[in-house]
Amino acid sequence: MEMWCLRAFLLPSTIVFFFFVPQILVQFTYASVEEFTRPTAGNIILTKHERSESEPQQVHISLAGSDHMRVTWVTEDHRSHSTVEYGTAPGQYTTRIRGKHTSYTFFSYTSGKIHHVKIGPLEPETTYYYRCGASDPEFSFKTPPSTFPIEFAVVGDLGQTDWTKSTLEHVESKDYDVFLLPGDLSYANSQQPLWDSFGRLVEPVASRRPWMVTEGNHDVEMVPVVSPQGFKSYNARWLMPYKESGSESNLYYSFDVAGGSIHIIMLGSYTEFDSDSAQYEWLQQDLAKIDRRTTPWVFVLLHAPWYNTNTAHQGEGEEMRKAMEELLYGARVDIVFAGHVHAYERFTRVYDNDADLCGPVYVTIGDGGNREGLAMSYKEPASPLSMFREASFGHGRLRVVNHTHAHWSWHRNNEANSVVADEVWLESLSTSSTCMGQEPSSLKDEL
Repeated sequence: MEMWCLRAFLLPSTIVFFFFVPQILVQFTYASVEEFTRPTAGNIILTKHERSESEPQQVHISLAGSDHMRVTWVTEDHRSHSTVEYGTAPGQYTTRIRGKHTSYTFFSYTSGKIHHVKIGPLEPETTYYYRCGASDPEFSFKTPPSTFPIEFAVVGDLGQTDWTKSTLEHVESKDYDVFLLPGDLSYANSQQPLWDSFGRLVEPVASRRPWMVTEGNHDVEMVPVVSPQGFKSYNARWLMPYKESGSESNLYYSFDVAGGSIHIIMLGSYTEFDSDSAQYEWLQQDLAKIDRRTTPWVFVLLHAPWYNTNTAHQGEGEEMRKAMEELLYGARVDIVFAGHVHAYERFTRVYDNDADLCGPVYVTIGDGGNREGLAMSYKEPASPLSMFREASFGHGRLRVVNHTHAHWSWHRNNEANSVVADEVWLESLSTSSTCMGQEPSSLKDEL
């Protein structure tokens, strides 16, 4: 467990200013924090199972191809069927699909029956009603739109505390289309019942909008003999569309949204990533398939940040940055989101530790509500690459308005309210003739 000294940050009541630079239209808004006290770590919430053994629990959905959704849930009754019935009206199920199931053991713990059912094809921006295993209750979800605008909620290092609950309530207070989580889900740390508790806690949110996640260090749970490769619980419970994206591992994959106009890559900080690794080879191939004329936006999520001015976890993403940064730069990735550091920070466009108008914007958002508390200490003086940094719990929203512009905002948890503390307008690098006309010489044969 990490311990950090608390330090107060006082900002003026409200300062709003605008400025323009090539490829970025920026607006910063600093909300008043004079009455705001940085919170301590929250209490762990244990969410109990209140349904029968045969009824579904821990229901969540994830995108599984351009027009399919994967429905995942757990039953304590291993005789329950892995089927999903669904339709576009409450209680009227016109389609029934059978899927697969799995389970696992971890020391003396044996999981329930974990069901994975891939349903579709589905219509975009449509509400579907569904039930799992021919059993109530009924759930519903809305598919993402096939074009712009589209909005993402972005939350890292979520955990299951009072602050987690607050963050999720703030996320749900305003509609969005897809939930992105750059690692560290349950903070079970090998205590397997906490995976069940986490699944129940997030079910009201994760059953109605697709959750796309990648792994963090707290999801590894590597134990000799029991789980020598790690990720036993994570892989069994949070199956992502890695096969659909040509990956051989659930720890890294990609997917498209908005009719292919946005490509999102989820990378694994805790699996091999050097130039001889399967992940590196897959990333090369995945990037090479992108046509920026039809896919103007490319986003990447990973766990350990490549750029970080917080004193916590300094340098932990450096080896991965050295191995993969040139690939992302050559592909003109627009934004890279990370977690791990329990605070918020946004950088300007960067490449190889320098400001670069053709590099990605880097955002650390490991402030979802984890039980370890906030990382309060930052390196001083602040780096000129760091545009905004604050140690508070919160969440982010990325609204892609059209082929050229997107709006990013970070929302601080301020007791019962969610306060916009940082925001920025971004212009897609695909619109830059300068950036799209350049290619690092070392990448010409790779991309």
